[in-house]
Amino acid sequence: MSILNIMWAGGSAFASVQKVHQQILSRVEGCASINTWLLQGSAGIGDFQGNQVVEWNLSADQLKERRIWKLLAPFMRARFKKALPKDLEVVLLDGIGVARALLPALRTVPGVRAVVIFHGTTRLRGSDRKLFARFSDSELTLVAVSNTLAQSLECDSRRPVAVLRSAYDPVAFRAASLSREQARARLGVPSGASPVLGAVGRLVSGKGFACLLEAFAAAAVHRPDARLVIVGEGPERPALEAVIERLGLRGKVSLPGHLPEAAALYRAFDWVAIPSLDEGLGLILQEAVISGVPVLTSDLAVFREQLAESGWYAPPDDVGAWSNLMERAFSASAEVILDGQSRALAPEQAWTDFTETSRRLFSCR
Repeated sequence: MSILNIMWAGGSAFASVQKVHQQILSRVEGCASINTWLLQGSAGIGDFQGNQVVEWNLSADQLKERRIWKLLAPFMRARFKKALPKDLEVVLLDGIGVARALLPALRTVPGVRAVVIFHGTTRLRGSDRKLFARFSDSELTLVAVSNTLAQSLECDSRRPVAVLRSAYDPVAFRAASLSREQARARLGVPSGASPVLGAVGRLVSGKGFACLLEAFAAAAVHRPDARLVIVGEGPERPALEAVIERLGLRGKVSLPGHLPEAAALYRAFDWVAIPSLDEGLGLILQEAVISGVPVLTSDLAVFREQLAESGWYAPPDDVGAWSNLMERAFSASAEVILDGQSRALAPEQAWTDFTETSRRLFSCR
């Protein structure tokens, strides 16, 4: 008996999705083996620990069946089918792109249950709905990482969508966190700096970091000792560096790049900002609060789902609102705000619920 975990790609750009799948796989029971396929990219050191990993090294054109690859798609699916483990019971598929590539190959494999995990907003095609319709509810399960996302997908897919809100083991997560002094030393932040605002995520437009920089510049006028650290890497780095230069924020803002140990560094910050324009769940919120750091977030339904009235919200991409939110936060008691956010998030109960749901949805019979 086995589980096959199929990911779109390896690498730091997909670290959060990989993390969710690893959490799920750590909770399942009754399987003799767990294998992982990476359709693109390579597995990093420590990724998919305990899994057997196969790197397919396929191109985006192959997977999306563009140009000549549309004619060759049947051969790719035959390769997938031939490579499936003989005792396979459950296949975890990373989102709609992987589902489009693999579900046609799985359709003719008896006794295999496919589970498609949606991590963010997805636009389904009519062909996707037709593909799903070829599977019974016992053969195919759609899963979303938040209630907000599940409701949207149910309307679009016209199928039931199970909710599996990703969560962490709070005891283990806190134990792995560095102290405030250690985290600040790792990030090059002066030990006495205050307030220090942190942000974590890929440097892409959808994360809202350009707005965050503009808002921080306005707020820092009244708090010249404030610092901002944005941990992550991505194609927007040159644009963000230009904004930092234009706003005269050199020395106040740092972009240390992608850090594999980022989840252990939250205690370096007094607050964590999540200015995303859209999110499927937002694991950064959980990581920060569990680490003992309150968050400022965009006013998105998925964040209200987790923090309710304890959240501190600003409209996405609204520089004035974000600046005002920062000024209020820098003058507030972070400990009091954190207490309310911790009670709303309820990480211990969330971890219990996540474990039980993972085992029910994904465990081998």
